[in-house]
Amino acid sequence: MAKNKAWIIEDVHLLTAGAKGAAIAKPEGQKTIMVRNGVPGDVVDVRIVKKKKRFLEGKVVTIKKASADRIEPNCQHFGICGGCKWQNMTYEKQLFYKEQEVRDHLERIAKIQPEEFSPILGSEQQFWYRNKMEFSFSNQRWVTEEEIKEKGEIENRNALGFHIPGMWSKILDIEKCWLQEEPSNQIRRSLKEFADEQGLAFFDPTEQSGLLRTLMIRMTTTGEIMVLVQFFENQPENIQKVLGFLNQKFPEITSLLYAINPKGNDSIYDLEILNFKGQNFITEEMEGLKFKIGPKSFYQTNPQQALHLYQITRDFADLDGSEIVYDLYTGTGTIAQFIAQKAKKVIGVESVPEAIVAARENAAFNQIDNCTFYVGDMKTVFTDAFVQENGYPDVIVTDPPRDGMHPKVVENLLNIAPEKIVYVSCNTATQARDLEKLKEKYTLKKVQPVDMFPQTYHVENVALLTLKK
Repeated sequence: MAKNKAWIIEDVHLLTAGAKGAAIAKPEGQKTIMVRNGVPGDVVDVRIVKKKKRFLEGKVVTIKKASADRIEPNCQHFGICGGCKWQNMTYEKQLFYKEQEVRDHLERIAKIQPEEFSPILGSEQQFWYRNKMEFSFSNQRWVTEEEIKEKGEIENRNALGFHIPGMWSKILDIEKCWLQEEPSNQIRRSLKEFADEQGLAFFDPTEQSGLLRTLMIRMTTTGEIMVLVQFFENQPENIQKVLGFLNQKFPEITSLLYAINPKGNDSIYDLEILNFKGQNFITEEMEGLKFKIGPKSFYQTNPQQALHLYQITRDFADLDGSEIVYDLYTGTGTIAQFIAQKAKKVIGVESVPEAIVAARENAAFNQIDNCTFYVGDMKTVFTDAFVQENGYPDVIVTDPPRDGMHPKVVENLLNIAPEKIVYVSCNTATQARDLEKLKEKYTLKKVQPVDMFPQTYHVENVALLTLKK
């Protein structure tokens, strides 16, 4: 490979968007280059940062000619944070490449074409759309080369923000994040300022010590706010001081919670969540349905777009009220309850016990009596015996995690062979893999991509399959 000084390749033409938001270049006689922070259409100088067997990874160092689709990012942290990799690209072009990814995966992996392909549904809100954000405290703030040159020795290395990609111990201190509406930024900045003033210890990831560990903020479209602070060390006086400050400074917080977490990871799912103020949940509303969201609950992070996603799912199912519907990977039963009014009976299955507890509570809360929820591993629960007990499904809705469906679940789908399958996916590559297996008995009638996460490369897709006659 021809190399210029410091592993820089000059005048690289970026052609299209590729995996994980990188732009793709294919210089003549060279390996393909995956370029970070590039926009298709750019001509750039690229610093090669990693050599792989089949391709190179690089980063833009100089823009020789800017793409017509390149724009100035709103966020001052763009390029370092890594959360919104496409903020430097017009939203129209973001949608173009997301739709292209869905088409490409269907063609290359599933090797099928849908009878109907609807254009991607964009999000009305391109910023401030997330209802949940998680931030980490650290005494090892990420410091830029420019900051070191300007200031020399950095005394205060405390940070409250996001992990630098690929560096577990380094946290980027966030001034303003464009993903969650206020008072999210105000809460985060005020808490950090208060902790610094009080001399409270930020988490030390190397020494595994300190008081303040993480901050989670959840909000609903109904105006409720949940704040959960994780403390690494149990210091009752200082914990009361932190929570008292938040309560006094932000009386609009409706659910103020905390947890003591001395573990090696930040996960809250095996922690006892303690209540400082208000209820231990907040309530979201969708088409008149109300959903209790606790600190451990899964709920779609873009609630306005989630409504459209569920409406598409319900429209694809095309229910007349006589059908038995199975909702696989039901989570907290949101989709199940959303379609229940149009179905005779809905059966939800989920492996997380706490999620099913929430699903049952929400169904009772909404006075829905035609939903039944089961806990268990999908590949062992979803069997012929299960169908005999609960009734033959006319429609199956499946919304698996990013890994897609277990091969045994796909096999069971083919054996049970309902008339319709509505497959909702947050990973179109694994969805296409599963569709390739299902095409043995099913026709792919239509697909509808949905943009749930503007400024990122992620895309959701809803697919309708019908049993071949």
